Amino acid sequence: MPTGSLWDEELQAGKKALRTLPGALLLGSTGARLWADYVEPRPGFAGRFDFIHKINIPLLYAVTAQGIVSFEPCRTQWFPSHLLMEYESGRLSLTERKFIAWDDCAVSCQTWTNGGKEDLVLRLETYEDLFSECEGGTLQGTFEIEHYSFDVTGVIAVSEPGLLSELRIRPGETKELIVAGAFGIDGRDSREVLRERALRYVRQGTNADQIIAEYKKQYQSWFDKTPVFRSSDELLNKTWAYRWFLLRHNLADPQYGHLQHPLFYEGRSHKKSKKPFGKGGWEFSKLINLSVPLHLMDARWYHDPVYCEGSLQNMKEGADENGMYCCMTVDTIMHSFANFSCWAAYKLYLVHRNRSAVERLLPSLKQQVASWKRIHGNDADQLLIEHKHTRTGKEYQPSYWYFHNYPRNPKDKATYTHLKRVDRAVYHYLNTQAVAKLCEAFGDPEAEAYAELAGEIKRDIIAKMWDEETQFFYDLHYETDEKAMVKNIVGIYPGWAEMIDERFDGMIEHLLNEREFRTRCPFPSVSADCPAYSKEGGWMGHFVKGRNGCVWDGPTWPYTNSIALDALAKESKRRNHRFDGDFAHYFREYSFLHFMQRDLNQPGLVEHYNSETGEPLSDEQEYNHSYYIDLLISHVAGLNIEQDRLIIDPIDIGLDYFCLDRVKAAGADIRISYRNPLVSDCGPDCGQQPLEAGYCVYVNGKRIFQAETLCRREFSLQQFIHQGQGVSL
Repeated sequence: MPTGSLWDEELQAGKKALRTLPGALLLGSTGARLWADYVEPRPGFAGRFDFIHKINIPLLYAVTAQGIVSFEPCRTQWFPSHLLMEYESGRLSLTERKFIAWDDCAVSCQTWTNGGKEDLVLRLETYEDLFSECEGGTLQGTFEIEHYSFDVTGVIAVSEPGLLSELRIRPGETKELIVAGAFGIDGRDSREVLRERALRYVRQGTNADQIIAEYKKQYQSWFDKTPVFRSSDELLNKTWAYRWFLLRHNLADPQYGHLQHPLFYEGRSHKKSKKPFGKGGWEFSKLINLSVPLHLMDARWYHDPVYCEGSLQNMKEGADENGMYCCMTVDTIMHSFANFSCWAAYKLYLVHRNRSAVERLLPSLKQQVASWKRIHGNDADQLLIEHKHTRTGKEYQPSYWYFHNYPRNPKDKATYTHLKRVDRAVYHYLNTQAVAKLCEAFGDPEAEAYAELAGEIKRDIIAKMWDEETQFFYDLHYETDEKAMVKNIVGIYPGWAEMIDERFDGMIEHLLNEREFRTRCPFPSVSADCPAYSKEGGWMGHFVKGRNGCVWDGPTWPYTNSIALDALAKESKRRNHRFDGDFAHYFREYSFLHFMQRDLNQPGLVEHYNSETGEPLSDEQEYNHSYYIDLLISHVAGLNIEQDRLIIDPIDIGLDYFCLDRVKAAGADIRISYRNPLVSDCGPDCGQQPLEAGYCVYVNGKRIFQAETLCRREFSLQQFIHQGQGVSL
């Protein structure tokens, strides 16, 4: 596959800006620690900038033009790797391309043309007087960050020294300028190192085109370690590309404090004040243990497991006094959300067979199971009590208030009931299952005990949470085990965990019921027939958390869409592919959430949506708390890796053709393709070799299976893992 600027070409958009601040432009490129919340339409880096966490630096640097008050209206073009801005007036024209490199350098390449009759005077602007220290043609300074243990230091270099005082461009003259600011942790990143980084971009003999071309090549190199997917459906192709961009955009490597290893953030934007150096509010740019397993589900297919392993290692080293994985900033061990990190670690192991890394994690994975039972357990069964409605990440789900008839004020603690939650119980089951399977793989004698415990958890979920009359799983009163008769979206999680059989065949049909979960923008977080259902997220007619508040009583979340679609696919396969058509419909609807106004030229995913209209209800663009890549690999292409087997079992979603290539799993290179025999033209993007008719599986370059139609097969992994040869049926 060509490298070049593939992701830029695939995902380029026009103007991308915050919904709540229309002039606040988004920037796709991010550093290991430095990124832009947004940039203003000005040459340079003015806006709001963050380092490791949210710190709202208002200005890294900018270039001002004497007499020019505003550079609007301007034309902008967003690319994953950089932002292009063009401005033209009678007096001047400006073209700027800017990016933030992985080494935390903010680079601006500008071309100015003076179309007026007087000199155009340009100056470099920095924040107040913090960067007044000049050395060797560079400016140096430090931002003091009161609410974190680090300060941010920086060195700014320019290609034209005159910019530091006054640079004149004569009438009719065109001049190219390059400005680079390198930023790091004061006392950790030396000024000498930062100066060298910044100067690399402005040295004599390097022009803007060369800088942009080289950076685009470096940026693309990260994506060269991803599998390849192309199909007859452009919606799927674009969403696949965008989901890999989401992972890269939210990738971080602070190497400081509690975050010593690389990880994925849940997002780069934030629900907090934009006040310069402001702190208040919630932010997503930290380790959030609720979202880590969803990151792992997709990122496990990346050729290098270092980012997934880094997330797990951070949580292991930052566990609280109970041993539980927690949310973390570099300075603080925070609370713990319910999550399925042990299960995700096991799924990671199945792809990479990174035995030594996962074996080192195993004691902490065991500790998750033990600590959950100790903190959330009870003496009556193996179900867990959720004491805070926020801790499964689904705050304000109506079942917590069911026993008080959904009061108008849900913040009144007297009207709130602790619950045995379906989602936490299913996570507990999957985590216990994962530990059992890893123990078995590593020869740990505790495998049988964990398998027995998983069986007991499954038994209690089925015996107590299932309601035969309504065919659904429900949360329970924490003391009486009375069912809270609210159909939360988590009621289908037992299907996702594959713990049900034909006795529960009515469960998944709730997703197909127009009076329940089949809304225009599926899936609502609670069934539409619930008295507390609110498609836009208010509570019983008023907004308890503001207009964009996170309220799980009706809006649609990509988070649970990924799990619900996984459940629907697994149930369809269990029931002889009965729901393949429904999966196809819902999967495409989920894909459309990744594009503003359903426009494939405007990629963007936010936290939650109006479940009737699809209107974005939040402004956290490039939000990274769901999975998609794994759904496409596991259910559309049909590839599933088990401990000793490779299973292919695709769902027919009506594609004329597809090709999943460059998959590295269980020690093998895998390619899966499909071409409807009635279709001859598969386009130019399915690899160098034409697609053979039918459904084909290739391992290490050798075709091991071909069928006329999509179908299920199992293969032994033994031969091609150890011999690199054929696979036995």
